[in-house]
Amino acid sequence: MTEALVPELYCRDIAHSLNFYTQVLDFKILYQRAEEKFAYIEREGACLMLEQPSPASRTWVLAELTYPYGRGVNFQIKVSSIDDLHAKVIAAKLKPYLPLEEKWYRRDDREVGNRQFIVTDPDGYLLRFFQDLGSRARDTIS
Repeated sequence: MTEALVPELYCRDIAHSLNFYTQVLDFKILYQRAEEKFAYIEREGACLMLEQPSPASRTWVLAELTYPYGRGVNFQIKVSSIDDLHAKVIAAKLKPYLPLEEKWYRRDDREVGNRQFIVTDPDGYLLRFFQDLGSRARDTIS
């Protein structure tokens, strides 16, 4: 693997998390170490590592893990079809944390657009999926 950044997310139940990521969000397992309760997953080039910590595993935990594990962070993940993924999330009877929206963000003298929604994973990590809408001239009228 040559990715410059791959977050490793601790989870309470690796089987439950893998089911969520692979069955609902269409991530693929690139490899796993079942004996370590670890998996490396990928979706359209976005990679994550999932691990269920145990007393025998090597972990870097600064404090007790309590739900939600993902406090203070959200992961923005680019997808090619936000509508298809959103439909899968709704079909799984999950309520998005942030409903599907179109949002434009200022970047210097331009705006960049996202069609996006946020869903929480089983351990409370916020996953912000987006489809790029391109850029446009910034409206200077405020």
